[in-house]
Amino acid sequence: MKVLLTSGGIQNDSQRRALVDLLGKPIAEAHALCIPTAVYGMKEGPYHAYSFITGTGSTPMCELGFQSVGVLELTALPSLDESLWVPLVEQADVLLVNGGDPLFLNYWMKKSGLATRLPTLKAVYVGLSAGSMVLTPRIGQAFVEWTPPHTTSDETLGLVDFSIFPHLDHELLPENTLDEAVKWAADLTGPSYAIDDQTAIQVVDGVVEVISEGHWKRFD
Repeated sequence: MKVLLTSGGIQNDSQRRALVDLLGKPIAEAHALCIPTAVYGMKEGPYHAYSFITGTGSTPMCELGFQSVGVLELTALPSLDESLWVPLVEQADVLLVNGGDPLFLNYWMKKSGLATRLPTLKAVYVGLSAGSMVLTPRIGQAFVEWTPPHTTSDETLGLVDFSIFPHLDHELLPENTLDEAVKWAADLTGPSYAIDDQTAIQVVDGVVEVISEGHWKRFD
């Protein structure tokens, strides 16, 4: 499984080079599926979904110049025959997974059946904020807002062995300071990273590499 976990999408040349290396081909030759689902768990989600899909926001993903981009909406998949979507996921070069509410995304990753397929896909998984957090073991109580029925757990898919505090020191998120990240990390039981939007975490076959033109902090 090849993974590139970002806080704010592909923001700089280092992140873009990492994506190209993981793809093994130019972006212009790659076929992408974008997953907007997480953002529907937030206020004004439909408007944020539109900006993600059309590439009109501030978190570059769909607008990077892929040969093709399709929309994979996880909430629709349980009502569809798998023959209509599984082959498309298996053929994709990259999955672009939007930010939003990580537990809402976690719920639909599982309910749709995509979660069980992720480890065996050839596609590069590129996460944005919640799209990155959902692969971790836990998001931490500080990021719990929407919760599925009958649980208050902050556990997510656990396909990587560390947690992520995104948008470190973001100008629009004054609460996302390093001091708050320290408190957040203290409540977790495993390793974790606080990353800003100029930082990404690459994972290939379990090997972790931080790619950054900004600042980040690891907590053990």
